[in-house]
Amino acid sequence: MAASNGDAWVQGSDGKMYSPSQIGAFILMKMKETAESYLNTPVKNAVITVPAYFNDSQRQATKDAGQIAGLNVLRVINEPTAAALAYGMDKTDDRVIAVYDLGGGTFDISILEIQKGVFEVKSTNGDTFLGGEDFDNTLVNFLVTEFKKEVSTLM
Repeated sequence: MAASNGDAWVQGSDGKMYSPSQIGAFILMKMKETAESYLNTPVKNAVITVPAYFNDSQRQATKDAGQIAGLNVLRVINEPTAAALAYGMDKTDDRVIAVYDLGGGTFDISILEIQKGVFEVKSTNGDTFLGGEDFDNTLVNFLVTEFKKEVSTLM
């Protein structure tokens, strides 16, 4: 259902209307609760990852969801950037890297420069029309076909 500002709102089973930020907050509240239970300590701060194609309003809605969930959102970063950070944590040499995510829902890519342990995001972008389930299914079908060819020659 469209709100007066154009946002898409969702009607819950309780009949109430919820904004995208409120829906996101429900998810983050559950994640916060799970983390606190596992760590046996309160969780106050968060770094949240989002798809590279998220625009500024989607990123802000994500940050708002974190605040509604009771989190101090330190940063909202793109998923490929998060992967690049994880990759480069132990790297000491200078380099430029490309990190891409081709499955799931989109094709996302980030170009990062690492110098003396400092990461600089040079570019990041995503495309919802590339990658995704269609790509995953095509790749799986190709692999199954190739596997069947290999197995049939052994019999």
